[in-house]
Amino acid sequence: MNQMMRKLLFLLLFAAVSPLFAHAAADPNFYIFLCFGQSNMEGAATPEAQDIQSPGPRFLLLPSLDDPQRGRKQGEWSEASAPLCRPDRGLTPADWFGRRMIETLPDNIRVGVVHVAIGGIRIEGFMPDKIEEYVQTAPEWMKGMLEAYGNNPYKRLVELAKRAQQDGVIKGVLMHQGESNTGDPEWAAKVQKVYDRLLGDLQLKPEEVPLLAGEVVQANGEGQCIAMNRQIDELPKTIHASHVISSTGCSNGPDKLHFDAEGYRELGRRYGEKMLELLGYEVHNPFDVPADAVTPETTVPGNEFPKVDSEQRAYFRLNAPEAKHPQVDICGKKYDMRRDEKGVWCAVTDPLVVGFHYYFLNIGGVNVIDPATETFYGCCRESGGIEIPEGPEGDYYRPQQGVPHGQVRSIYYPSTAVNGTCEWRHAMVYTPASYEKGKKRYPVLYLQHGMGEDETGWSKQGHMQHIMDNLIASGEAVPMIVVMESGDIKAPFQGGDRRQGFSEYGASFYKVLIQDLIPYIDTNFRTITDRDHRAMAGLSWGGHQTFDVVLNNLDKFAWMGAFSGAIFGLDVQTAYNGIFTRPEEFNKKIHYLYLSCGSEENFGTEALVNNLRAAGIKADYYVSPGTHHEWLTWRRCFREFLPKLFRKE
Repeated sequence: MNQMMRKLLFLLLFAAVSPLFAHAAADPNFYIFLCFGQSNMEGAATPEAQDIQSPGPRFLLLPSLDDPQRGRKQGEWSEASAPLCRPDRGLTPADWFGRRMIETLPDNIRVGVVHVAIGGIRIEGFMPDKIEEYVQTAPEWMKGMLEAYGNNPYKRLVELAKRAQQDGVIKGVLMHQGESNTGDPEWAAKVQKVYDRLLGDLQLKPEEVPLLAGEVVQANGEGQCIAMNRQIDELPKTIHASHVISSTGCSNGPDKLHFDAEGYRELGRRYGEKMLELLGYEVHNPFDVPADAVTPETTVPGNEFPKVDSEQRAYFRLNAPEAKHPQVDICGKKYDMRRDEKGVWCAVTDPLVVGFHYYFLNIGGVNVIDPATETFYGCCRESGGIEIPEGPEGDYYRPQQGVPHGQVRSIYYPSTAVNGTCEWRHAMVYTPASYEKGKKRYPVLYLQHGMGEDETGWSKQGHMQHIMDNLIASGEAVPMIVVMESGDIKAPFQGGDRRQGFSEYGASFYKVLIQDLIPYIDTNFRTITDRDHRAMAGLSWGGHQTFDVVLNNLDKFAWMGAFSGAIFGLDVQTAYNGIFTRPEEFNKKIHYLYLSCGSEENFGTEALVNNLRAAGIKADYYVSPGTHHEWLTWRRCFREFLPKLFRKE
């Protein structure tokens, strides 16, 4: 045999066996699900923006028909997004089944659906021995749909399923059918024939490939085919590997026959959660609240929700029957809320880190405050908030029995510094428990919040008064007055220079503080008025303000701190008239410089500390373990800062 003949033989052999290699390449982490039925599986609701956007390459569709508009070809995998069935149809339960699956499954697992459905079709339309007769007697409006599937929808489903088996593993069958067979006493037996034939043709085992059958529209008891649910509910008596998906509370369209978009989403999620359960995955359903869940301190008294469980998941409720797909917006993630049969929307989050978090309910694209939560000024507006409780390690910011408690006062003071005319400004002032009992004078700390927050932040979100009380009672902190003002940084940053000493954002407060607020506090409270008994500190942009104020007014302050300070663009050679190039002068005038941050944030604090120390500046540095740019970081930073204030060396 010459060389050319051997090469030709090799190519022929390779061509013959290569399909076998392709079949052997099926990915065990690619879960395939077969979906069939009639109009509610086909999709009768118009998809909305959240349905059209693909959730990514982990949720795939093996199209049963060509869809040139979306670049889909029959039998070729594509990313799954509505419509999954015929190109002119709508949202189906399979859409949010797939989304719910990939939301919970490990990242290495993909989900694929094979989807064949025809509006109005009886179960006989999926029975191989009945299909020929069924096509001949089908109504005229259905014949075009049947022709699209070669007048044999079952055959199309099996052909595509076999194609899918080359790439993954079939894990289940989803069915939504029955409206056209309402009252048919043989319906369950006919479904069994379809299911058994499907398993046989694909060489599948019922214990490995369960059948999930969804109930039909209920419409508060007025569903057009609601009587069929009795038969669907009894399907497991005939098919032991079947499971019924409840449609209770799933909203519907005006025809009371088809679900609306939110109804399809909810039904699809329920299909997904049942399948996840059967696959052995833990599913966190927002309707199922663990017995260990507690109502946090941030919930308005008289409300049961929000709640937080032992795994730090938060559960939310919203009684708004007419709302459209509301969401919970918290910690940078939006969670879809789900509607129960009474019109109450529910959501559960992933585990949240301990501490305080702002959150909103998003309804119709607009963020609103949950009426069940206390309000807090944050995110440049009034916001909802939730406390994910720490254990006993958080007792330092909680009120304690036997500890004398100071007061947080709300004051208004006149100011003329900005434009020469009098305006009334607001501040919060903490006085220690001993303030009311004598004539003693106290040192003063001016304490600033961050961008988009206000003067109530430190007392409401930060619990500074409890930290003060506890540290004073234990002897760790000197009794002092603490003054908190808005600092003119409640509104969003409008751009411009962010460098330390150059930014105009919040700079209008500097004259107010020096010319109006300090004189007012010294006149109306028993303060020690020299610089050695005056400190300033702030978190985030409040740290920025602290540097600008203190280092430009060294005759008025001797102590300073910045917690996650927004100290951007600081040139140690030139900043603040070159004070950092004169370390002896700085270290003499500033009795204590404290810089701190959370270990998980990246505000450049460590680099700043290193640069200052290299210049000979004495700077203390603290890192809050495991926390980000958040109130738990700043509570810890404040707690570490206080014991060093107003202490003689």
